[in-house]
Amino acid sequence: MRRRARRSERSLSDEARFFTTWLRRPLTMGAVSPSSRQLGETMAAYVPDPSGFGETSLVMELGPGTGVVTECLIARGVPEDKLVLVEYSAEFCALLRLRFPRATVVQGDAYAIAADVRSVIGPARLEAVVSGLPLLTKPDAVREEVVSRCLSAMEPGAPFIQFSYSLTLPVKPGEIGASVETSGWIKRNLPPARVIAYRRASGGTA
Repeated sequence: MRRRARRSERSLSDEARFFTTWLRRPLTMGAVSPSSRQLGETMAAYVPDPSGFGETSLVMELGPGTGVVTECLIARGVPEDKLVLVEYSAEFCALLRLRFPRATVVQGDAYAIAADVRSVIGPARLEAVVSGLPLLTKPDAVREEVVSRCLSAMEPGAPFIQFSYSLTLPVKPGEIGASVETSGWIKRNLPPARVIAYRRASGGTA
């Protein structure tokens, strides 16, 4: 009972922190409140089975916020020390380092980092990119570059996983030579969202 109460208190605290940050920088935030656990679990389910990860495997999360999706990735079986969390907010970075001390937390512009993934991960094998970025606030060219560059840094078939509140895909798969898979609408999320996974069938790594 106490654990449930602590979890509820933490959730309320995260929502207040998230909303305050959104008020200061609405265009850098993908939402006004943290993702629901159901959305996080749906995103994590698109990550390849972690039991097949190698020694150099990594999963990159863009815009993790307070770490709701991060927790779901760990619950999926992704080792904490194989997570690279790229977050713009200094406050959220401090929180992520406290909650996930074995993960690599990178403070910076996720759009710029996504365009040059190898500058962060080096020669490591990137198994998936999980994104909470507000892609639809950016021009088409920027969105396409983020998804395309991340896919180019991964092996064919590895997913770029994005959530969206929109009926419109943030990036048309034909524009970047990718296939796309979408989940059903997650109505418990506020607002309702769906998960979009882009994959490239062929092509080398960057």
